[in-house]
Amino acid sequence: MTNGRSPRLAVLIDADNTSARVAEGLFLEIAKLGEASVRRIYGDFADARMRGWAEALPRHAIVPQQNFAYTTGKNSADIALVIDAMDLLHSGRFDGFCLVSSDSDFTRLAARVREQGLDAFGFGQRKTPEAFRQACKRFFFTENLMPAPPEGDPAAARKESPAAALALLTTAVEEIEEDDGWVALAALGNQLQKIAPDFDSRTYGSPKLSTLIEKTGRFELDRAAKTIRLRLRPA
Repeated sequence: MTNGRSPRLAVLIDADNTSARVAEGLFLEIAKLGEASVRRIYGDFADARMRGWAEALPRHAIVPQQNFAYTTGKNSADIALVIDAMDLLHSGRFDGFCLVSSDSDFTRLAARVREQGLDAFGFGQRKTPEAFRQACKRFFFTENLMPAPPEGDPAAARKESPAAALALLTTAVEEIEEDDGWVALAALGNQLQKIAPDFDSRTYGSPKLSTLIEKTGRFELDRAAKTIRLRLRPA
C-alpha cells in the first residue's frame, strides 16, 4: 500500500512470447500485487497466431499496441514496449511494472525500473533466462498461473519434486533462524523471495509454502504459531 492505496502497476505484455491461455491467471496474480492501472499488449495482431489474444483483450481491458512485422528477425514490438515503459517510468505515476515475457531482452528494462526505486515483477515461462528472472523483484512462471491439468495429463507430471526445493528452503531457514531454530513462516517467505525471485511453492506442486514444507518431511511445523524449524536428525 502507498498512502493507503494499492500500488499502481503498469502491465506490459509481449504477445510474441506469451500465450493467451495465461491471461486469466495472470491478472488474478497481478491483483495480489496491486492495481493494474495500465494494461497494454504488443505484437502484430494481423498475424493469425494472435487470435487467442484478440479474444482475451476485451475480457481483461487490455489495450493492444499494433506493431507490424515488416522485416523478418526484427521485433518492433519489443522496441515499442521498451519506449512505452520508459515514458511511463518517467511519468512518476506508477509504483511498479509487470513485464510479461520470456525474452531475456527485457533484463535491462527490469533492472532500470528497480534502479529508479520501483518494483519490477516478471512473468514468463520456466525457460526464461536466469538473468531476466534475477533482475526482477519477483518472477512468476506462467505455467503456475494456468488451470491445473487433470490427473493423468502429462502436464501434471512436469512439476518439480518437493525434494528439489529442500536445499533452498534449508538455506533460507538457516540464514534467519533464532537461537532455538524456529522461523516464522512469513519471514521465511520474504527470505526466499530475496534469495530466489522466481521461487514459488506451486512449481513444486504445492499451493502454499506450508504445504511444500510438510511434503519435504525435513521440517517441524507449528501451525498455531505459524513457525517452522529443521527437524532434528537422530543421533
